[in-house]
Amino acid sequence: MRVVVLGAGYAGLTLARRLESRLPEAADLVVVDESDTHLVQHELHRVVRHPGVADAITVPLDEVLDWATVRTARVENLDREARRVHLSDGVLDYDYAAVCLGAETAFYDLPGVADYGLPLKRLDHARAIRDATLDACAVDGRMVVGGAGLSGVQVAGELAALADNRDAALDVTLLERESAVAPAFPEAFQTAVHDALDAAGVTVRTGERVTSATADAVELDGETMPYDAFVWTGGIRGPDAVGGERPIVRRDLRLDDRTFAVGDAARVVDADGEAVPASAAAAIREARVAATNIDRLVRASLDGESGFDPRLDPFRFDAPGWIASIGDDAVATVGSKVFTGASARAMKAAVGAGHLSSIGAVSRAANLVAEELG
Repeated sequence: MRVVVLGAGYAGLTLARRLESRLPEAADLVVVDESDTHLVQHELHRVVRHPGVADAITVPLDEVLDWATVRTARVENLDREARRVHLSDGVLDYDYAAVCLGAETAFYDLPGVADYGLPLKRLDHARAIRDATLDACAVDGRMVVGGAGLSGVQVAGELAALADNRDAALDVTLLERESAVAPAFPEAFQTAVHDALDAAGVTVRTGERVTSATADAVELDGETMPYDAFVWTGGIRGPDAVGGERPIVRRDLRLDDRTFAVGDAARVVDADGEAVPASAAAAIREARVAATNIDRLVRASLDGESGFDPRLDPFRFDAPGWIASIGDDAVATVGSKVFTGASARAMKAAVGAGHLSSIGAVSRAANLVAEELG
């Protein structure tokens, strides 16, 4: 009996660790990822200003997994009918699988945007954005960030703070097609984030649609905006292994009887019929439910039960709140309350450290707190 977890991000690593503690001895567990490390994605923007954060937010998988087999390979295709995964180094059959491959940057076929827009999904991306920002600081130039979701607002704040650290007169402009920043989040959070961006010196322009990009300018409806560097965080799409789509999964998180999809790789609709926002908090909570359900299915199969599935837990998402860092400031919401300043920064540090501690990377958790609050 083989269980395969595809991806070792928030969803994949949380799921794999839970399965290690739950699955019966007769089950094999294989974790597949392109990298042999786990990346704390929601802290990636910090690397733009503080390169040393990279050490705290990358965790070798062999340090946090006990007995699962880790296979370092790229997932190229998933054949759910045959229950087979095609990898860059061969094939892998499964009895049960979970697609936890996260999401890739969506460029929406906008001319030039994929060619000239710097994404923010990996450490190399953060380092490239840092280099481009330092070059722009040297000439008191302009940085344009396309897309004001959480990644966009956080990286815009880092760009402005990096310019302040360098005493550079860098112009940072954040563009958003919708009518508010952080458009998928509650209004009180949106307002507080907008205010924090203003205070950080970021020019925010909402209701602006990027139509194309060249090597030195972004084209908007009726306007050409020159730049020295262009960062694109304007949306997400599914992983290439599933055709770039983010399939819908519902209360039990299954694509079919044997395959789950967890985290940003899917569009999750919870047991109450609510669309779940793509976020680390959601991915971790989904993984906990998926682990319970996969374990039940595996045990039922090994016990020879047939004709019906065991009862599976439904996933319900109840967000405790939302948080974002904006340069040296932060915004957090807990229920209807909004926090900024030192208290919000402490909450932000606690979230990252809490995740690292939960996966067994305690020393890195301490290092991250020191970087966040130092």
